Amino acid sequence: MAVKSDRWIRRMARERGLIEPFVEAQKREGVISFGLSSYGYDMRVGTRFKVSRPGGSGVMDPKQPAAGVFEDVHTDTFLEIPPHAIALGQSVEYFRIPRNVVTAAFGKSTYARCGLVVNITPFEPEWEGFVTLEMSNTTPFPLRVYANEGIAQILFFESDEVCEVSYADRKGKYQGQTAITLGKI
Repeated sequence: MAVKSDRWIRRMARERGLIEPFVEAQKREGVISFGLSSYGYDMRVGTRFKVSRPGGSGVMDPKQPAAGVFEDVHTDTFLEIPPHAIALGQSVEYFRIPRNVVTAAFGKSTYARCGLVVNITPFEPEWEGFVTLEMSNTTPFPLRVYANEGIAQILFFESDEVCEVSYADRKGKYQGQTAITLGKI
């Protein structure tokens, strides 16, 4: 299994719609960078979020997500995540993963240095959709996350053989998601 280069990512974006919209070169001026990098792609977080609020009702339970735990937020500028709270966001980009590829994601260092942990599970072979990402503010201070700017880098790993059963074959529960999706079992 090998990590794929900018040339492979660019070709797959053009030929197979790997990433839409696709930004050919890294955008950096005045924003938290996003777009194609040497061996990955820096995805953006969009404008819609679900934010946990202190004093909200419910319990964090992966088997029975409580809608009362989260407040829906829409912003074109930035979101302030309360101290020690989490937020769910949605990627700007829609991803279509080939059958012989899996991804790994890492939060951007600009945010990590402010105490934000970004968690995104791997995109499995033949998964597609907008990404729901989890952001944890580990600090005792409110933390700003900027809409439509970089949030995480996605690395693409191509296997030398095709998997027997893909995410699409299993009819994965998060296949084709178009909105922020709470946990499902």
